[in-house]
Amino acid sequence: MTIEFDCCGFFKAVADANRVKIMLLLARGEMSVSAICRHFKMKQPSISHHLGVLKTAKVVECRKEGKEVFYRLNQCCVSSCCADFMKRFSD
Repeated sequence: MTIEFDCCGFFKAVADANRVKIMLLLARGEMSVSAICRHFKMKQPSISHHLGVLKTAKVVECRKEGKEVFYRLNQCCVSSCCADFMKRFSD
């Protein structure tokens, strides 16, 4: 079974430096929202907004544990969209 991703949506979602920084953090492993917030000077609602954009584009996935939400990078989405993009420019 092949999963298809919206590559235009992917690139729109990652066209923000804060979201790229979140992705780089999550590339190390799953993190809670509060742990992600510690790496930024912005408030939690702003981080949650960025995570929501990434989640809508399927760049990140999340799970809830009690009151805390944990996010992880969707490596499949990142790989698929980047590979598809590069394929368009190869001979």
